[in-house]
Amino acid sequence: MLKDFIGKEAKDSSPSPFGRWLNGKLISAEQGRLVAEFVIREEMTNPAGIMHGGAIAAIIDEIIGMTTFSLGKKGFYVAVNLNVDFLRPGKKGETIKAETEIVRDGKSMAHAECRIYNQEGKLMAKAASNLAIVNF
Repeated sequence: MLKDFIGKEAKDSSPSPFGRWLNGKLISAEQGRLVAEFVIREEMTNPAGIMHGGAIAAIIDEIIGMTTFSLGKKGFYVAVNLNVDFLRPGKKGETIKAETEIVRDGKSMAHAECRIYNQEGKLMAKAASNLAIVNF
């Protein structure tokens, strides 16, 4: 299903209201792995003019959540934790790339990692998250 969204902006295709606001563009999708691009908008910056850490964490959480859908399981994954290392600033107007991978997929929990790169291909942030599968 995610492959249908490749090349489309989230504002036009995402089932997630928050994902539509972040407005990433899915670049590639395979089981347990996704790559998406995001443009840093002014609303995503702090008073210093660089990308707000909360916006970085939001992108990470959103794309990791999307990646869990690629596993094809019934239920919905929710984050139990999210550990982020902020390594370089991002600037308004830059296009950044987020890459995720499900490292371990168990019966009730998954472990995922994400890396965000700036336009120059330098690592900007990295994160790990444990997610629990729940049924509503």
